[in-house]
Amino acid sequence: MTTYWASSVWLPGRCERNVRLTVTDGRFTEILIGADRAPDDEVLHGVVLPGLANGHSHAFHRALRGRTHGAGGTFWTWRQEMYAVAARLDPDSYRDLARAVFAEMVLAGYTAVGEFHYLHHGPGGMPYAEPNVMSAALVDAAADAGIRLTLLDVCYLAGGLDAGGHLPLNPVQRRFADPDVEAWRSRSRQLPAAEGIRHGVAVHSVRAVPAAALSVVAESSPEAPLHVHLSEQPAENVACQRFYGRTPSQLLEETGVLGARTTAVHATHVDAGDIALLGRSHSTVCFCPTTEADLADGIGPALQLAEAGSLLSLGSDQHVMIDPFTELRGLELHERLRSGERSRFSPAELMTTASAAGYRSLGWEGGEIVPGAPADFAVVRTDSVRTAGARPDQIGFAATAADVDRVVVGGRSIVTDGEHRLGSPARLLADALGRLEAP
Repeated sequence: MTTYWASSVWLPGRCERNVRLTVTDGRFTEILIGADRAPDDEVLHGVVLPGLANGHSHAFHRALRGRTHGAGGTFWTWRQEMYAVAARLDPDSYRDLARAVFAEMVLAGYTAVGEFHYLHHGPGGMPYAEPNVMSAALVDAAADAGIRLTLLDVCYLAGGLDAGGHLPLNPVQRRFADPDVEAWRSRSRQLPAAEGIRHGVAVHSVRAVPAAALSVVAESSPEAPLHVHLSEQPAENVACQRFYGRTPSQLLEETGVLGARTTAVHATHVDAGDIALLGRSHSTVCFCPTTEADLADGIGPALQLAEAGSLLSLGSDQHVMIDPFTELRGLELHERLRSGERSRFSPAELMTTASAAGYRSLGWEGGEIVPGAPADFAVVRTDSVRTAGARPDQIGFAATAADVDRVVVGGRSIVTDGEHRLGSPARLLADALGRLEAP
């Protein structure tokens, strides 16, 4: 048993002062508010936040940070650079890169991540001798980095969609694809299990998965989280309307993909009818503000979706930066830009979006500091040049990842005094990225 004392702790819906946290066997067992510090308490210096969830990650996209700017273009031209990175990865380099990326996440305050994993096979689509060796690389990486992982195994069957139908796979996309949806289902049922791992399923998009396969994915693991890229680009909507005669949201609803276990990623270009469908089905929507800005995707209707009944979560997606506070602020600031009004979401709503809602979308209990929950939390210093003077209940509007001092996952300290247990994630990243440089 360990007892902690902190002057400020985010509990569900509110920030409280002078709180003692008791942790036993990796779970919170007692929360005392207004408590005096006891001699045996370990003092946490800063604001204690519940574990933060990164709801949408493509670990290998981290290799593109700071390398895609200056040439103009769009999401679709950026995608070609992403394909070039995917073509160079193998199980060893994937594990090394993912370990470094996941360590960077924990250092930033994340305690859980949903990895939207579609890099399944070898060059040209040739299966590895162990069909899920690339998944195993991610599982090993997360265990080393000390982060909870929901491995979202992605069904990817087609190279795109236009008015004439689904397109053939290009050479790099063959690494992403199984021969058909039944082959995907068979492989995905053999995924590696490990402590600290949850499994989920995913539809890459309506571009990459024909309608007949959507219901198969939805039915394959009915209790598991189900994630899907949705309406990130207007071109997807146009192609879906021209071929299927309906919006992507309508197609997903008709094929049983939407629902309370489902997370729609982005939903940037949804219309009023789509918003109603997503809200009525209680589907979560995961916003990735830094990626959506970096790729010029647009600003999605976050507040409208929340008011319609959708939970909101947050992700760092292509990792143009890994900073949960920038994502949290981005959700609010994008809404301010859309509306011309401030305080669109309360600090409590934003904290729930960054923590408990994200945990739920990934199939984990937690993301809350309550008795019985896993002891996952992050401590943010209040004495940095960024946070000095900030109110504890508004620390999310001042802090950055650099202000995270301590991260605990399941009662185990992964970051202490701003240092990850693996050492420097920057060094790990430099080593992993150096091995990926094109010859």
